[in-house]
Amino acid sequence: MKEYTEIQKELLSLADEPYRQFQNRLIPGADNILGVRLPALRSMARRLLKEKGPSCLEHLTDETYEELQLQGLIVGAIREEVGEKIKRIRKFVDKIDNWAVCDAFCTSLKFTRKNQALVLDFLKPYVFSAREFEARFAAVMLLSWYVDEEHILETLQLLDRIKQPDYYASMAVAWAVSVCYVKFPEITMEYLTEWNTLGEDTYRRALQKILESRRAEEEQKQQIRLLREAISQHQTAKGL
Repeated sequence: MKEYTEIQKELLSLADEPYRQFQNRLIPGADNILGVRLPALRSMARRLLKEKGPSCLEHLTDETYEELQLQGLIVGAIREEVGEKIKRIRKFVDKIDNWAVCDAFCTSLKFTRKNQALVLDFLKPYVFSAREFEARFAAVMLLSWYVDEEHILETLQLLDRIKQPDYYASMAVAWAVSVCYVKFPEITMEYLTEWNTLGEDTYRRALQKILESRRAEEEQKQQIRLLREAISQHQTAKGL
């Protein structure tokens, strides 16, 4: 019979079986989901870090989805010299194997706000990664921290260079492009119509994400619908 660690016992006490079943359907590929909600994990991560400092990471295994989430949240919250922080991030990115851990980790990296140039240099190799969740990490970091006036053009250029074809990488690029469009519609429309080299699936997903966005104006969505129709007509003509 398995002997649980103290942290695993606490996680099991917080687990919700219906939520576990829901997550199993939502996060394919994640191993050993216990069913603990993210707000509870955030609270637990803060407490562990306060009680034990960075050494609390030594008490977490890679055996459960929740422990990976805790690792990412703790790495994001640790206050340390930027170079050491980058080393921790690089080590954790190697462990990411699903979209949920990736996305929660990216949004936890609030130190990026004050270190944009350094973190962007760190991110660039991931743009070209052949690994699905490394490429997703790059895209979600870009949409989380670099969709601003200073970086919008470079962000679009970097997103365009992510060619990893698997679903969760492609969808992250599409999501990021949709965020760029909502915040900077003119620049992003020019990108979509004149100079993008996105794959067909990613491009269509980007248009769909814009149409699904509650932040996009109806007039903007109509432009996207017209663009999508024009693409469909062009492809039909090519088929003929």
